Amino acid sequence: MAVRLFSPEGMAQPVPYHHVAVGTGTRQVHVSGQVGGADGGLAAQTAQALRNTARGLAGAGAGMADVVRLTFYVAGWRPEQMAELMEGVERAAGELGMALPLPPASLIGVESLFEPGVLVEVEATAVLD
Repeated sequence: MAVRLFSPEGMAQPVPYHHVAVGTGTRQVHVSGQVGGADGGLAAQTAQALRNTARGLAGAGAGMADVVRLTFYVAGWRPEQMAELMEGVERAAGELGMALPLPPASLIGVESLFEPGVLVEVEATAVLD
């Protein structure tokens, strides 16, 4: 496998993602921001955005196990939404065979996304042998 995920001793724990990913492959796959539509709450949209991300990866011959980085953009982010966001992540992880904790990830709160009602957008970078 071209990706090794880990969290070195001394880095903040627990977190729902690994702090470090080492990609040793020769091909990179970048999936643009995927959304889960404008219907449903944050958990439902997060799960669907991750499903769409997985679909984009599959189109390039990659899977969630090849991901070295995820970025979540959340409209109107408030820290008290973390449980709902993670509910969506965990729902998708179960369906897609995603390992938890996640690869290195960033969560960026934004005022709004491209369309009213869209609450989350997910970008992914993967490395393949």
